[in-house]
Amino acid sequence: MEEITWGDFQRVDIRVGKIVEVTAFPEARNPSYRLSIDFGQELGIKRSSAQITQYAVEELIGRQVLCVVNFPPKQIATTISEVLVLGVPAKDGRVVLLGTEREVPLGGRVF
Repeated sequence: MEEITWGDFQRVDIRVGKIVEVTAFPEARNPSYRLSIDFGQELGIKRSSAQITQYAVEELIGRQVLCVVNFPPKQIATTISEVLVLGVPAKDGRVVLLGTEREVPLGGRVF
């Protein structure tokens, strides 16, 4: 893997948000949810789509997640995705969401 500089890393704005709404996204090519994620006063609520249907809606509401917030908006089927929710694939291929060990202020930046 190519090395990056500290400056390269600082350009990626990764923030903590709380999932506040989850809805089905049947128009997506792969099974997905539409998410509304609260990043606090500075950034407000952003929308995203995520292929994380192995999680029950109840498991997602209120969960703090890490998201890249400075990508340009992306059209995914009928939805504009404003942030990228971060996760890691498990051995079975399902995505495991990246989050915080304990509650932290919304909008907090990863550094």
